[in-house]
Amino acid sequence: MINLAYSIIIEATEEPDFFGFYSPELEGFSSVGHSIEDSIYQAKNGIKEHVNLLKELDKPIPNVNPNPKIIIQNQEKPKAA
Repeated sequence: MINLAYSIIIEATEEPDFFGFYSPELEGFSSVGHSIEDSIYQAKNGIKEHVNLLKELDKPIPNVNPNPKIIIQNQEKPKAA
C-alpha cells in the first residue's frame, strides 16, 4: 500500500546514488534521495512539512489524492528553446 498523501515522480540521474523527486500535485514540493526507497521515505516526511508550511503561509492546499501513484523514470533532459 502506498502511504502518501500525493503522487510523486522519482527521477533517476546519471549518478547511481542520486534521485530527484517531486509531486506534480503539490506545487513547490521537491527534494532528493539516495535511492528509490530513500526518496519515498523522504517524500512521506517532506510532504507533511510542505503542507504545514503552506498552512502557515495561508496558501491553498490541494485535496489529498485518494489513489496516489509513484512514478519512477529517468531524469528528463531540458528542452532547447
